[in-house]
Order: sequence, then structure tokens, then C-alpha cells
Amino acid sequence: MLEIQKKLTNSFYVLLSLPATAMGFALSVQIASLSWLMTTQYNLDIESVGYVWASGPLAGIIGQLVVGVVSDKVWLWGGRRRPFILIGGILASLMLLALPNIGKLSNILNFIDILWIAIVIALILDLSINISFNPTRAIIADVTPAGEQRTKGYTWMQTISGMFGVLAYLISVAWGNYLLIYLSVFLVFVFSFIPPFFIKEPIALEDNNIQADEHRNKANRTQIKTLFQIYLAHAFTWLGVQTMFVFVFAYFKQKMNPFDAPLSDAALGQMIGISFAVLNTVGFLLPSVVLEPLSRKIGRVNTHSLALVVMALGYLAIVFFGASPSLFYLFMAVVGIGWAATVSLPFAIMSEKIDKNKMGLFMGIFNLSVVLPQLAVSLFFGKIIENASDKSIIFVICAITLAISSLIWFSVKEDKTNTTSLSTGTERH
Repeated sequence: MLEIQKKLTNSFYVLLSLPATAMGFALSVQIASLSWLMTTQYNLDIESVGYVWASGPLAGIIGQLVVGVVSDKVWLWGGRRRPFILIGGILASLMLLALPNIGKLSNILNFIDILWIAIVIALILDLSINISFNPTRAIIADVTPAGEQRTKGYTWMQTISGMFGVLAYLISVAWGNYLLIYLSVFLVFVFSFIPPFFIKEPIALEDNNIQADEHRNKANRTQIKTLFQIYLAHAFTWLGVQTMFVFVFAYFKQKMNPFDAPLSDAALGQMIGISFAVLNTVGFLLPSVVLEPLSRKIGRVNTHSLALVVMALGYLAIVFFGASPSLFYLFMAVVGIGWAATVSLPFAIMSEKIDKNKMGLFMGIFNLSVVLPQLAVSLFFGKIIENASDKSIIFVICAITLAISSLIWFSVKEDKTNTTSLSTGTERH
């Protein structure tokens, strides 16, 4: 075991964050380029783009749940999570390489419609990301003690991952999506393949959840109810977030037409890149600098709930005032407050309410609260948005779903023991 892991230094948290960063970067590339490629290069309509995106959630339902269960039990290549991080990283790199070459593949396989080729590549890409995403998050819980150190692990994960996500969107803006995609092939491979060999995983996972040790039967009943609330609340968050990710291009095409001239393909790609760069800049700056300290004072659940309220208000501001690029980017920064919380705090909250020996399983179940909403957005919302005369409906949907999510989160009870551990974690560990 490396000395930095024994002492849980900041450099270890950086190392621990790199596999999740690889998968986050791959996802950022997918968000920045997939809809753009499908609409500008291959002329797919809004509904067809939704079908391409639907392949990902289908992969996630299978990938994260199955991999989560298996990774709790298996020990291979010196690790429990390591094999799946390595395999997923390699597959993700290969599919990213295939993404800009869909047209060439279509020419080679000229008997297959380009839509189906795009769906297959998106399916394998998302499956590979999902193979790795669950273990990259579960390994943080495996090697960190509950309380403040666990929260620190997940907030550092988002800080590092979010920083590279911003880099992805800035590259997209400055040099275009094609360079971004080819760079991602290298980065995703390196960050997912090398760090796991320097992280020592425990052979036995000791359940150090205080709730599980004291009054276990009563706590289990309470935890099941709380987990259901968490899953439901997180699902409504992702209904809004995924609607933004998949269909924001349609809003830009309708609302951002200077001099009544349609946006060029390059301008559309640049606008998407800037928007998500702003979102992710806030997303990676806030978790360790603002959200973690605030969580110590008012609790993680309250911190997360308030962040989602701000996110819903940001979406409403876009509906009424977001028809100019500068104002849209400003409101995306507001939305980024909720995004920063979404990609960091729920993992820490959920991980301390379950048996550590079943972390992979519950991470997989937790992922259903992400992929099922993604599937609903792709299969059902696309038709609604395509038929709507005003594409502001995209952000109306976002605002409503985030408001519902925040209300459910406010009803989640945070255990006093875990709240206390946030402020006294250094004493306990």
C-alpha cells in the first residue's frame, strides 16, 4: 500500500479520483458531441437523436447493476473493482475512437442504416462507461472510512472529474469536437488503466456503518424507506438534467438565431460547448470548497436540497430571460450549483446507509435512479419537445422536475450520527 493511501493524503484522493474522471470525461465528450454529430453530420431529427441516447440508459440498467453485484463478490487481478475499471476503460476508449467514424462504418456496412450503427456505438460506449462508473465510485467507499473522509472522497472525485469535464468543453469550443474526441481516446485509457494498479483494495470489506452496528433491525427498516426516498428524489433530478443534456441543441436552434439566420453547425457546437463548460466549472469548484464545509454545518441532505432549489430557479430564469447567449451562460452557472451537488453529495449520503459488503449492488440500484429517467427522456420527451412550437418547454420540464426532486430530498432524514461525523470526522479517524 502506498504511503499516501495509508495517510489518506490529498494526493491519494486525486489518484483515487482519476478512474471516475476517465469515465466522466468520456461522458462529457458524449454530451458535447453526440447530439451535435447526429444532427449536423448525419441529419437525424430530434426524435431519432432521442432513440440514439436511449441506448445508453438501456446499457446502464444492465451494466451497472450486474457489474455492481459481481464486483462485490469477485477478486481478480489484485482487486474487486479493478478488473471492471480496466475493461470498461479499454472499451470506452475504442468506442470513442469509433464515434467520429460512424459515417465510414456506414459506408463499409452499406446494408445497415446509419441510425442503427449510431445506436450500436452509443450502446457499447455507454455500456463500457457503465461497466466502469459503478466500480470507480464504489472503490472510494471501499478505501475510505465513513464520515468526513468519505464525503471528502466524493467531493474530490467531483472536483477532479469536473475540472477535466470543463477541459473537454473548452477543447470543444476552441478546437472543435473532432479533436476533443480523439484526445479523449488517450486520456480515458490512461486515467482508467494506470491508477487502479496503485490503489490497494481491501480483500474483506468491513461494514463500519454505525447504524448497521447498533439497533440493526430497526435501522434496516428505516434505511429501506430512506433509500427509496433518495432513489426517487435522484430520479426526478435526472429527468431534468438529461432533458437539458439531450435537447439543449433544439433550444439553441430556435432561440439563438442572430439576424434571423440559422446557426451554423460550428456555432451550434461552440454554444453547446460553452454552456456545458460554464455548468461544469461551477460543478467542480463548489463541492470541496463550498458544499463540503456547508455540509458540516447544516448536513449533507439540507445542503443538497437547497442546491436543487437554486438549480430549479436557474432553469426558470432560462425560460423567461435566457434567449440571449450571455444571459443563458449566466443562468447555466446558477444551474451549475445544483449540478455540483448532484454529482457529489448523493453518493456520500447513500453510501453510509448501506452495508459496505453490498456497496456495488446498491450503487447499481442507485444507478437505476439515473438510467430509468434517462430512458424516459429519450423515449418520451423527445416527441413532446419536437412537437412543441416553443422549445422553452425543455427548461420548463427541467424546472418542474428539479422542484419536485428538491421537495423529496427535504423529506429525507439525515441520521444524527452521520451528521456529527461530518464535523468530528478527524477525531474519529
